[in-house]
Amino acid sequence: MAAAFAACRFRWRAPWCARGFAMASHDDDDFRVKPAAPKSRGGSGSQRFISQVLKEVSKAAAKRSGKGAARPANTFGAGRVAATVAGKRLGANARRVIIKSRFVVLRRASSNSVALHLRYIERDGVTRDGQKGQAYGNDTDAADLEAFQERGQGDRHQFRFIVSPEDGMELDDLKGFTRQLMRRVEIDLETRLDWVAVDHWDTDNPHTHIVLNGRTASKENLVISPDYMAHGMRMRAIEIASEWLGPRTEAEMRQSLLREVDQQRLTSLDRALIRQADADGIDLTGNPSDRQRQNVLRARLQQLEGMRLAARVDANRWKLQPGMAATLSAMGDREGALDTMRRALKCQQRELMVHDADGVNAAPVIGRIAGKGLADELNDLAYLVVDGIDGRAHYLKLPAGSDLSGLPISAVVEAKPQGREKAVDRNILAVSKDGIYSTANHQAQFEQAKVRDSKAAVEIHVRRLEALRGVGAVERLADGIWKIPADLMQKAKQHDLRRTVGRVIELRSHLPIEQQVRAIGATWLDRNLVADGGAVNQGFGAQVLDAMQSRAEFLIELGLAERRGQHVVLARDLLATLRDRELATEGKLLQNQTARVYRPLREGQQVSGVYSRSIQLTSGRFALLDDGLGFSLVPWKPIVESRLGQQVSAMIRGQAVNWQLRGRQISR
Repeated sequence: MAAAFAACRFRWRAPWCARGFAMASHDDDDFRVKPAAPKSRGGSGSQRFISQVLKEVSKAAAKRSGKGAARPANTFGAGRVAATVAGKRLGANARRVIIKSRFVVLRRASSNSVALHLRYIERDGVTRDGQKGQAYGNDTDAADLEAFQERGQGDRHQFRFIVSPEDGMELDDLKGFTRQLMRRVEIDLETRLDWVAVDHWDTDNPHTHIVLNGRTASKENLVISPDYMAHGMRMRAIEIASEWLGPRTEAEMRQSLLREVDQQRLTSLDRALIRQADADGIDLTGNPSDRQRQNVLRARLQQLEGMRLAARVDANRWKLQPGMAATLSAMGDREGALDTMRRALKCQQRELMVHDADGVNAAPVIGRIAGKGLADELNDLAYLVVDGIDGRAHYLKLPAGSDLSGLPISAVVEAKPQGREKAVDRNILAVSKDGIYSTANHQAQFEQAKVRDSKAAVEIHVRRLEALRGVGAVERLADGIWKIPADLMQKAKQHDLRRTVGRVIELRSHLPIEQQVRAIGATWLDRNLVADGGAVNQGFGAQVLDAMQSRAEFLIELGLAERRGQHVVLARDLLATLRDRELATEGKLLQNQTARVYRPLREGQQVSGVYSRSIQLTSGRFALLDDGLGFSLVPWKPIVESRLGQQVSAMIRGQAVNWQLRGRQISR
């Protein structure tokens, strides 16, 4: 310990400072030791110096934190002292506040995760009157989120909080409540904080989203004690709520507990029962001083018994089923999803389907978006409510960080599950002989089948092999020669599952089906007419079938279909014809706006230019390639977006597009 303390720097404060009182400090109160840096002895068995110090301090320092909590006190981070004293004077009748917190390591998050989160909390429909949310800060009612995000550039991490007072409806001034809370947090952490917040009134419990940048006023990394994150900040919020509204009355406390008795979710009563349970179960033998609470716990146990999550041993004893908390949490999530679906469908009768988050091997879901949002606002886990063409409504959980801005309500989407076999993997396995794949043999087969560009077709398979080689699924023996294992399909499936979790959402049309009926362009309804989309005659499927009939009548008006008896015969190359008509019209409009010549693409033609922007049309999304004199419109692909403002090339081959991006060829 002598060596450890020799390199430490201490700062002693008068005890009253730890309690957050704003009192003047004097130089006499400070004691500083500034010895030289420690010398590392090295060696494989040596520990890092800080680890040694923390280990020794933990032996000598307080072993508990909070109100007699049974967890070791944290010995690092700002606010660790405040966490031990916050809420000390609160009684059982204090107001209740829930705070959910998240620590985000920015280098591990996606590049746009901060922007997505800030855009989401300021989304439409969250104010009292259903308007767009407005971020605010300590001294402004209209915070600039772009400036806030710029100030956080280079931060190692970011903090995100959701503050939800149980009596939020009675707190008319959530902004004032949040500002007072953050002022007390600043006192506890002993630094000015850079934060923004948005109040949400779109749920039964008004709550506030707070985003806190990860640097102190002195530009150092802000490290907050885990105890303060888990306990101290919530106690400060409870103190403020109790000061503003006064303590809860006995009637309020009783009603709050009674509301939890029949809930199909994890409640505070369940947590109390879990804490009270021992090896012999839960004993509710009468306690005259706390008979009212015992009666409420007894009623909850009877409810759990009916749900088969608890078993009665005798008149006063119960046994909780293993995994009860997890089961109740899952039940709460499901009930929340069902409520969300009912609100999104606006009383339309549907069979409701709640899907698992992974979506592995599940059937594809096609339909219109009836609702969207975040199932977990803190961790940015999104959901979609899809009114399916199968006559059912589907609740789909999406991967973290999914961007919902490009998925408008009433748009048509397809949710594809992960874990399905890919045709390219089947082709590789079929062409291989004795576990060896040869590009020369594969190209010869393509040429024999009269594939127009056999070389490009082989390149698609080679790119897949390179991706699988990166994870050790295949082995390259020489140029054009690959060793293929017999279990290639299984290894390829595992690779795909590691890359993407959950379902892949593909936008089939940004237009509602009502607007597609008389649209000029290749619509989703046209693709259904050509391929028979499989809609059933109920729910949204019935609406799709009616819209398809109306679309067929419109195509007859355009001369692109004709009626023969009870059947409608579509023109050959219907989709290409509709797409070309729309592109010609849009090209002329852009030509007048840009003073550049529009150059329609032809089969097999290669076009190059700077990708300047994308345009959403009825026939899909198109990239505008500008060569300085003229421009072309090419079917867009997500990977092209990373080349905005750069030179790219593309070639049309039938319904496919081959993109050339800095030597890489991407097929669509």
